[in-house]
Amino acid sequence: MGLRAEDAGGVDQGPLFKTRSGRRGGAAYKVVAATIFLSICGVWAYRLSQLLSLLFSGEPRVGDDQMMMTTTRRKGSCYGLSLVGMFLVEVVFGLFWVLSQSIRWNIVHQLPFKDKLSLRYKDKQLPRVDIFVCTADPEREPPSMVISTVLSLMSFNYPPEKLSLYLSDDGCSELTFYALLEASDFAKQWIPFCKKFNIEPRSPEAYFARERGSGSVQHAANGWPERTAIEGLYREMKHRIDEAVKMGGISEEMKGKHKGFSEWHPKATKWDHQSIVQMIIDGRDEQSVDVEGCRLPTLVYMAREKRPGRPHNFKAGSMNAMIRVSSMISNAPVILNLDCDMYSNDSDAVQEALCFFMDERRGHQVAFVQFPQNFDNITPNDLYYNSCTIVNKVEMKGMDGAGDGTQLYCGTGCFHRRESLCGRKYSEDHRPNLVEGEGTDFERSERSAVELEEAAKVVADCSYEQGTLWGYEMGLVYGCLVEDIATGIAIHCRGWKSVCYNSERRAFLGMAPDTLEMCLVQFKRWSEGMFQIFTSRYCPFTRGRGNISFLAQMAYSYYLLWAILSLPTLFYVVVPPLFLLRGVPLFPEVSFANPWFLFFLYAVGARTLYSMVEAVQCGLTLRAWWNAQRMLLLRRTSAFLFALVDTGLAQLGLSESGFVLTPKTVTTSEVQARYKREVMEFGSSSAMFTHVAVLAVLNLFCLVGGAFRVIGLGYGLLGPFTGQLLVAGTVVLINLPVYEALVIRSDHGSLPITVVFRSVVLASLACLVAVYF
Repeated sequence: MGLRAEDAGGVDQGPLFKTRSGRRGGAAYKVVAATIFLSICGVWAYRLSQLLSLLFSGEPRVGDDQMMMTTTRRKGSCYGLSLVGMFLVEVVFGLFWVLSQSIRWNIVHQLPFKDKLSLRYKDKQLPRVDIFVCTADPEREPPSMVISTVLSLMSFNYPPEKLSLYLSDDGCSELTFYALLEASDFAKQWIPFCKKFNIEPRSPEAYFARERGSGSVQHAANGWPERTAIEGLYREMKHRIDEAVKMGGISEEMKGKHKGFSEWHPKATKWDHQSIVQMIIDGRDEQSVDVEGCRLPTLVYMAREKRPGRPHNFKAGSMNAMIRVSSMISNAPVILNLDCDMYSNDSDAVQEALCFFMDERRGHQVAFVQFPQNFDNITPNDLYYNSCTIVNKVEMKGMDGAGDGTQLYCGTGCFHRRESLCGRKYSEDHRPNLVEGEGTDFERSERSAVELEEAAKVVADCSYEQGTLWGYEMGLVYGCLVEDIATGIAIHCRGWKSVCYNSERRAFLGMAPDTLEMCLVQFKRWSEGMFQIFTSRYCPFTRGRGNISFLAQMAYSYYLLWAILSLPTLFYVVVPPLFLLRGVPLFPEVSFANPWFLFFLYAVGARTLYSMVEAVQCGLTLRAWWNAQRMLLLRRTSAFLFALVDTGLAQLGLSESGFVLTPKTVTTSEVQARYKREVMEFGSSSAMFTHVAVLAVLNLFCLVGGAFRVIGLGYGLLGPFTGQLLVAGTVVLINLPVYEALVIRSDHGSLPITVVFRSVVLASLACLVAVYF
């Protein structure tokens, strides 16, 4: 049955959302992109001419000044290999730039009309929505933070009887269960307060923190005595939860107040326990009301069964268990999934998402609506480039336009059509009805809460999926560290479309990593998982052939090939500086007699200038843009490289990939203070930091030694070594915070003396080998 609008007079029967193509200066961008591509072709032609000249004459055609250089080193196999390497890495850089154009060529903007939705459908006609929140560790993801997220989601401007919230606790912690019980009681006060005063955000922790930060504390004088009372209740609740976490357990008195605590027996551990499902609030019960007498949303705690030796498939397994458990209890046709730190910042986000699903003309095609990931702890100049501003404002919208609806599924902040998650293929003949009361395809169970809990435990058992298609053709995909991207590819290949909606008010806000190590570990996991996808049966060029457009395949591959970029980047920050120190040029001479250098100059200069303009247009400062360049280099030469190595070892069966949970809290107040001052946090001797330090010191040595070598050979700044001086100089400038952490800073966030020693020794050895061998 198709979606039907009310036949009420005066109700606008137009579309519920509009897609607008185009970008500011789009035509000019395409012209610039075309000229950059021509310059890249010029770079390739130069490298080919060098290789052909070396092959046929034994001497590359590089100009008269360079021919005066000593040829004994240049004719060696080392020099020939370096030219081959430069050609290959510049081909990779050029091809990756071509891939990047797939997400910039056709920018589209999605505009929902939530006012039309409200006029067209009454509250009782709106579809039910299930909300999934995942948590895994009460130490890294504190229960007080988790329940603040839960409370924000329970407070949506949406009929509460149509909301059901499921918290999946993969840590199986009675502390998290206790926190959820406390939240269920506090929600009776909090939800009416939010709706009465229409406050934003509706996460109590974020709301009260913003109020204090803005100096808006005169609530009593402004007629808000309720605010004083509600904040007191929240602080008391949070104190009780934090004290329980500190003690590591729940009092016997508290355990006697709810039957759910009996599920935790002495031998139960995080990795060995039975299924636990507890309906803390049954939204069907007319007695489940807040202090104003209004119905409360359904609230369910779930810990799926885990047993030693049985695969649990990390977050993907948790999500699939919630899909099955929710189908037994509420069975809503629309699902929202969020990380436990990603609270609601826009109470109308549900209505905005529904505009895409319930549009009469195109809504039946939409499998999911992805909201961008945003964070509320970003520094003014985005120290670690966590904000993803350009990704959200440009790349995701370009991804949306690359294949007419092939937006990435990012794993959080995403509204799903249940049937698309459950493996159903898209068909024009099947148009599911989401309107309640019109024969909806998704009926809610009428069984008692106890019966539903017992039934739900069965589908949450670890043995339930054996012999089924769960994790392959149904639910989220297994066997990958970034199950969300693979799942999105599978959904698109089944014929569904998706939408990116970047709302004016950021819909969801989370916590970004506030140390460099946490950032690099997170990107290592992402890049490793994405490269796993590219080498698996979900590769967009194989799985997507005939199912999604070639432009969409390119757009997916732009992200999936992050790890590969580590090799050409590493080559570029090592080989040209070492050959500079050796006195051997690798770039064309900067002179009017040799126009080859213009291709390099334009390709790099135009790309850099455009990225700077793009960043400023997206609202970033120039310093934030520079910080982004630093983080891109650090990610490529450390996180992406380690991800590539780990993926290779896993493919050879020599190691096994594992999910690394990113902590959602700041380690110490000292770390937080440095983060707010935008001082980079190192503080450990990890392998990635050692690698970063070695590259930084190597380029410093090569820049200084190479400059003396160039002067000794009688060349100035403009000559055959200009390109290598620029490469080494740029790397040195980008790594200024690394040098500070090595030799200037003395705080706990600096690099340990062991890293200083290793980096100097290894860089010195590399320089000696380059000069004397």
